[in-house]
Amino acid sequence: MRRYGLYDATRGLMTVLAVGLAGLLLWAATQVGQQSTARFWAEMGIVAAAGLVPALLPALGGWTNGLRLRVSRGTFVLGFLPTLVVVAWTLLATQPGGGWHEGRFVSWSHDLGLMGVVHAVGLWHGVLAFGLGALLGTSLDAVPAVERVEEVVVESPADRTLADEPLTAEREAAPVGATVTRDRAETPE
Repeated sequence: MRRYGLYDATRGLMTVLAVGLAGLLLWAATQVGQQSTARFWAEMGIVAAAGLVPALLPALGGWTNGLRLRVSRGTFVLGFLPTLVVVAWTLLATQPGGGWHEGRFVSWSHDLGLMGVVHAVGLWHGVLAFGLGALLGTSLDAVPAVERVEEVVVESPADRTLADEPLTAEREAAPVGATVTRDRAETPE
């Protein structure tokens, strides 16, 4: 049976650190207030950052294993962007005061028969912003880093076999004795 004592302790400490940082950001957002449109958007940005912090924890843990951070295109395009549109629409339609394009989004919401839903969900500004930040964090992955590998082609063209067919085009492009460079993913240990 394998023991994960140090790993579990480190993970626990990083989790409490991330949650503490998110809590600190939420407290900072309360200090900004919502008295004006600019303050409202500043507060929503801070709350979104608070949601992003704990969601980044799994991806950031991969960096210690030699992995790199990448955006998952599918999650970003199919998950985050539609949610961004809905959250932005809701926040724009329900922002305090006569903010940026508020009347336009209210009018569109009424025309589409969505104003009741927009108003009801819009009461939860902070939850929407926090969730949007958390969703952005889930669209990031830790993947193996890519390193360059150089090989020297030493065999003659007569030594090629059927097993080498996938590499044939590469070798034919380079003369015997030339250096061939290609990408190879590292495997974390």
